Amino acid sequence: MPRKESKSKVFKKILIANRGEIACRVMRTAARMGIATVAVHSEADRNALHVEMADEAVCIGPAPSDQSYLRAERIVQACISTGAQAVHPGYGFLSENAGFAQALDAAGIAFIGPGRKAIEAMGDKITSKRIAQAAGVNVIPGYTDVVGDAHHAVQIAGDIGYPVMIKASAGGGGKGMRVAWNDSECREGFERASSEARSSFGDDRVFMEKFIEQPRHIEIQVLSDLHGNTLYLGERECSIQRRHQKVIEEAPSPFIDEATRVRMGEQAVALARAVDYCSAGTVEFVVDAERNFYFLEMNTRLQVEHPVTEMVTGLDLVELMIRVAAGERLPVAQEQVRLSGWALECRIYAEDALRGFLPSTGRLVRYMPPAQDAHVRVDTGVVEGGVVSMYYDPMVAKLITHGADRAQALTRMRQALDAFYIRGIETNISFLAALMAHPRFVQGRLSTQFIDDEYPDGFAEQHLIMEDTAVFVVITAVVHRRYLERAASISGQMPGHERVVPAEWVVRLGGVQYPVQVRPIAGGHEVRHAGRDYSVRSDWQFGQPLFRGSINGVQHCMQVERRGLGYQLFQGGGRVDALALTPRVAQLHALMPRKQPPDLSHFLLSPMPGLLLSLAVKAGDAVKAGHELAVVEAMKMENVLRADRDRVVKEVLAQPGDSLAVDQKILEFE
Repeated sequence: MPRKESKSKVFKKILIANRGEIACRVMRTAARMGIATVAVHSEADRNALHVEMADEAVCIGPAPSDQSYLRAERIVQACISTGAQAVHPGYGFLSENAGFAQALDAAGIAFIGPGRKAIEAMGDKITSKRIAQAAGVNVIPGYTDVVGDAHHAVQIAGDIGYPVMIKASAGGGGKGMRVAWNDSECREGFERASSEARSSFGDDRVFMEKFIEQPRHIEIQVLSDLHGNTLYLGERECSIQRRHQKVIEEAPSPFIDEATRVRMGEQAVALARAVDYCSAGTVEFVVDAERNFYFLEMNTRLQVEHPVTEMVTGLDLVELMIRVAAGERLPVAQEQVRLSGWALECRIYAEDALRGFLPSTGRLVRYMPPAQDAHVRVDTGVVEGGVVSMYYDPMVAKLITHGADRAQALTRMRQALDAFYIRGIETNISFLAALMAHPRFVQGRLSTQFIDDEYPDGFAEQHLIMEDTAVFVVITAVVHRRYLERAASISGQMPGHERVVPAEWVVRLGGVQYPVQVRPIAGGHEVRHAGRDYSVRSDWQFGQPLFRGSINGVQHCMQVERRGLGYQLFQGGGRVDALALTPRVAQLHALMPRKQPPDLSHFLLSPMPGLLLSLAVKAGDAVKAGHELAVVEAMKMENVLRADRDRVVKEVLAQPGDSLAVDQKILEFE
């Protein structure tokens, strides 16, 4: 086991060549080890949390990552100027850049990661597949050379057989990756994958392989030192993905048995040894319904989802990476690795799940993560008042829970999501909470197609299901009663004419009315709803965003926000606007006309803040349904906007290169 609260002599100062939650996470371990830290930051991140946490900070350029976090020479210079002896790259940016590792080595600075040979071999997916095959690792059938153009891609797909996966050779994080089911999708997939790969990695090479239907994405964590010791730390289930980007991870996998775990682990170790691997790394596999597994890629860095492995093994992977980079031996052998309990991780993204998961940028007006303890962990790189920028990945935080088994870890995750309060931007918390309650997820019947299968038309309001409507009704009634009791206690009322709070109310949720009776009792309130009595105990105070209390002895946490005369409530993936009205007002309210939204059907609106990369039409053009109209880039992803029906373009309202706001008009149609 790693030594606790030790004063490490390995390095006196390290620089973290990253930003956000992973930079903060590395700094926490470094601080515990007694190592000073240096942060690098762009001009946009000048006031970021990782800058505040570090002992020193160096600005390395403007906001765009290709002018700051991807400028290896500036990071090397920052090391020299601050006296940093080593660099931890985190994930993304330069973490798998062999040239960066070489530049550090040339400057006499240690790289807290594997050697250049391993990075180069595994960083190229074409080369890595060949090495894996030679090492005896199972590989997916496919074309392991560079695809020349879209026509060549269609020819290859014909040989492999649809469906096929088109993947950037230097890719990662779901970028530069497309699935094609026919020739048309293959041509477009090649163009999009090549373009995304060029803009994200500076390398537009792509290759192709057979797409395995209904697969699971399961990966093995490996760890190696400079003394020839290599071991695996069990597996992580990463099958819940959207657009090839992981959303939920867990360890261990609910699908893998011990025999399969051992075979996957041994193959992962064989691959690591084949490239003289030294550090923490991850070998990713795609697994079919019969538990046949095939090599996908090897990530030569710390994974986003590493906390679930830490929770079930008790090992600090960042500490081990630092110690290994300094030449120390691994403190554990394979037979000493034990998996204890179950861990889940949810990625909290700044995106609007109800609008196609479009990126959401802006200021964090309120940011209140759930309380952390031995079973709940929050890795984040933001603070209340901070800004989520359009320039970087939309991840706000990672929420990790641990339990004795999967059911307990799942229960704790649902409770923690209910208590995660964020305002100012949209997040995917409601979507994550809905996933946690989905019967198929609870049963562990997962695949990488899970989200597409269960939400084929996208995530929508109807998926925000209140598991128990009565809980929403009761809490609305109690909160409203508390507000009225406070109002009724105002001083200066005329004797005999004091305000009396009535007991009879109507709670309106989503257009449905629920008659209730609310009466104060010792230590709380009693609510009668649908012929049943609910005893509510809570120390909730006015203005608190979280209502915590018990209903008939069962503990609940619900987000409650005052909205004008009503309230917005959130719990368990359910989100609803509520009103508490007197019976007479409820009758009149039902007769009120509803204001209709303006008709914007004659415009193409930007569904997200981003950069208008290109326009495929001009004024006067006639377009057919499905025709490409524009491409908008947001948070490193290209989004193609298409015509929803046959139209004629009347006017072009934005030009390529424009920075667009959400719902900004791009085109007007006749």
